[in-house]
Amino acid sequence: MNWIENFSKRATRYMSQLEHGRVYPSQSDVDKLKSLRAPLQDEPLNVEEVLEELDVTGSPATVRTTGGRYFGFVIGGSLPAAMSAKLMSAIWDQNAGLSVMSPIASTLEEISSEWLLDLFGLPSNCATGFVTGDTMANFSGLAAARHHLLKLNNWNAEEDGLFGAPEITVITSEEVHVSVLKALNMLGMGRSRIVKVPVDSQGRMIASRVPKIDGPAIICVQAGNVNSGSFDPIGEICERNKSDQTWVHVDGAFGMWAAVSNEKKYLAKGIELADSWATDAHKWLNVPYDCGLVFVKRKESLFNAMSASASYLQEISIREPYQFTPEMSREARGIPVWAALRSLGKKGLNDLIERNCNQAKKIASALEKAGFQILNDVVLNQVMVSFGSPEETNQIMKNIQEEGTCWCGGTVWQGKTAMRISVSSWATTDKDVEKSIAAILKVAKKYQVLST
Repeated sequence: MNWIENFSKRATRYMSQLEHGRVYPSQSDVDKLKSLRAPLQDEPLNVEEVLEELDVTGSPATVRTTGGRYFGFVIGGSLPAAMSAKLMSAIWDQNAGLSVMSPIASTLEEISSEWLLDLFGLPSNCATGFVTGDTMANFSGLAAARHHLLKLNNWNAEEDGLFGAPEITVITSEEVHVSVLKALNMLGMGRSRIVKVPVDSQGRMIASRVPKIDGPAIICVQAGNVNSGSFDPIGEICERNKSDQTWVHVDGAFGMWAAVSNEKKYLAKGIELADSWATDAHKWLNVPYDCGLVFVKRKESLFNAMSASASYLQEISIREPYQFTPEMSREARGIPVWAALRSLGKKGLNDLIERNCNQAKKIASALEKAGFQILNDVVLNQVMVSFGSPEETNQIMKNIQEEGTCWCGGTVWQGKTAMRISVSSWATTDKDVEKSIAAILKVAKKYQVLST
């Protein structure tokens, strides 16, 4: 078992380096990956040789998303308890599709589901599916919506397909996230048929502009705009539009976690009135990739949309994980989720969310004080900053990325080019924030001096 000790030493060394050095790999480290592009050899290699090659060549070329100064793409780090549980899960090598394949995986999914529904303030009888990420969570929730609405109109989508099926109107905001669009595409809904509702200056759907629809309809709302962090007025939209023929689905990839914060839960007001919800655990819960979550109020709708049967699949009366997700054979995602929740508790989770939100405000305040334009109301963990013209903003952002202290991505917000800063890691300390602010300002001011 020497390979375990070898792995442990390499993992320890990698983790100890996260606090120092670059967040994004240097070009020279990326270039060294070319050495891996060799023909597959004839003879086997022992595990130590394989691990050494992977570590020596691969580790320097990783993006340090597990550290405290990565602010791109709303990517969280990995909590120590969640990472350890994921490693233990890998050692166990559990297939979480059936409870008979892994009683521990099935049990921890059930426990985590109960905890999550309580934390989010959702009905306790909701069905929960543990999927790869927000795209598949949206897919699963919207598949349940499609099943339910077509069944109301005497159509069985799973048996009869969609040829000749009653039409379902799909309504989103103009700021709908691409993951929802991808899910709708896979479900055969079509992007060009979507009715898009205007938004305000913060990207929130204007509730009064949601059209009245006769017949079956799905309304997709957003809990946390990927750029501004703002929330659609979910409660108002539900109260205005809910009917037997209307299903409201919430895309809450990272924003749903505001519901667990004493300070931020007002943003999610009325979220419990919806019919299905999608979120990521690998974002703000800070579990390792990949892990998304779908919750559906009508359990039978998710079951009917996702379940399958075969002669070799034992029918057991208890909940079978594969009956609520697109995947059958899959990793045991409930194990790191359970570990993250167990390690944090309600107070720790509340503190994590609120600390990141306060850190985002601190960054925005420092950049604004330095004379740069903040483009959004910093209500959550998202900050958008403009350094001037699109060319100036893009060049300064590129220089910040190359400097290496922190990493932030770009976006275009309502016609304006911006650098987007997303604070969503448990590992981000106030020292990380101060160091990142100093680096951003130094790069931006140096550019301004050189360009004048």
